[in-house]
Amino acid sequence: MRYWCRAMAEGGRGAEQVYEVIDATAPLRQAPSPDAPLDTEALNGERVIVHETREGWARGKLVADGYTGFLPASALGAPGAPPTHKVTALRTLVFPGPSIKLPPLQALPLGSRLAIARTEGVFAITAAGGYLPVRHLAAIDEMETDLVAVAERFLGAPYLWGGKTSLGLDCSGLVQIALTACGIPSPRDSHMQEKALGRALAPAIDLGTLRRGDLLFWHRHVAIVRDAGSLIHANAFHMAVALEPIEAAIARIRAAGSEVTSVRRLDPAHRQASQA
Repeated sequence: MRYWCRAMAEGGRGAEQVYEVIDATAPLRQAPSPDAPLDTEALNGERVIVHETREGWARGKLVADGYTGFLPASALGAPGAPPTHKVTALRTLVFPGPSIKLPPLQALPLGSRLAIARTEGVFAITAAGGYLPVRHLAAIDEMETDLVAVAERFLGAPYLWGGKTSLGLDCSGLVQIALTACGIPSPRDSHMQEKALGRALAPAIDLGTLRRGDLLFWHRHVAIVRDAGSLIHANAFHMAVALEPIEAAIARIRAAGSEVTSVRRLDPAHRQASQA
């Protein structure tokens, strides 16, 4: 990190350029080191504005949510054709040819964005020549309608601070992935989501008024209401994405020192405006 700061002070800054994530994911870290804390992950096909590259690390900003940090330069490449499809399976395999018996090239997570050139039978073929199951893709403008159903696909996935895939994700990462699948832009962190998403309900929590898809916020935590009695969240207590009774979750988190700070609702009008 010291070298990086010194290099920038000596005029090492390069011209800003837009790159694309070519790996399955690109970890965005707080410092240019594999040992630095993970802040978030950029998914395959995401665009990144790179300010500077040094010693194998790119300092940049994710176009989708504005998050800034350091990414491995090897995970980025020149932007390809505009994406036409996205991955809707938790994870899908990219094969080098039209056979599932071939060793896969990559395993792409839900939300990855791809340029599909054509289809052949059960395979979609990317502009780069990769073969993916058609069943695992949807058109880029085809949106999910139930963020809870998207979140439920991740049940049992391990908790990982900064993660955004079925290999590991955190509370706000789960919310962001589910909302993005529904065409609703979302900030990355829970405190940002609390300010930006939907409308706040009455300060006093009335469990009887909660609806599927409402968001419950605590200090640095967020959960999605599944129904009148349960919620789904990625959390460090279960170390996984888990279902939990709402009252039990509120009591458990209160015992750990945090009260619910707000309940927010994504009304249909908000969804339509977000998708326009």
